[in-house]
Amino acid sequence: MAPPVSTRVLTIPNLLSMFRLVLIPVFLVLLVLGEFGWALVLIAVSAITDFVDGYIARQFNQVSRLGQLLDPAADRLFILSTLLGLGWVGVLPWWFVAVVIARDVLLLVLGVVLANHRYGPLPVHHLGKMGTFALLFAMPVLLLAAAVPDLAWAALPVGWAAAIWGVFLYWWAGVAYALQAARLIREIRVAPTGASDTVDR
Repeated sequence: MAPPVSTRVLTIPNLLSMFRLVLIPVFLVLLVLGEFGWALVLIAVSAITDFVDGYIARQFNQVSRLGQLLDPAADRLFILSTLLGLGWVGVLPWWFVAVVIARDVLLLVLGVVLANHRYGPLPVHHLGKMGTFALLFAMPVLLLAAAVPDLAWAALPVGWAAAIWGVFLYWWAGVAYALQAARLIREIRVAPTGASDTVDR
């Protein structure tokens, strides 16, 4: 049974998501300055808090409407900033950065289309969560290879395996979102009265 969704703002999961947002500019500054070790610590902290806030929300009934929006937003912003930062310092190729960002652009467009039809954001898909986790695992591992070159022989293959798997799941979830959005829009056209008032989240 899914935990109830509250309208609370000040919950531990929400505070952890806000904390992840605060870490983003600090992480980027460290990355640009070449402080790969400290940047690695921050990205690891972000990944850990991402897991912890979801666990606390489910186990202690702190699932909130704000959290449902804030948590994936923090994930995507941290992934976006990390991708751009790692691309800037040469850890990731720009083609990989573009593939991941293109999926988020797709979701942004879907969100605008659904908003125009009076639908809220789609529920977070488990494939998207898995893809996000894989990317959040891959990026610190790849950064580890840059921070500690002696470990690159092991970190690079592990990091790239997780990164490629993460991108696959990320786009799989994106296609699932697109199909769900198309279904909702078709329902609106078939039954325009009442259907658009249902928020699928």
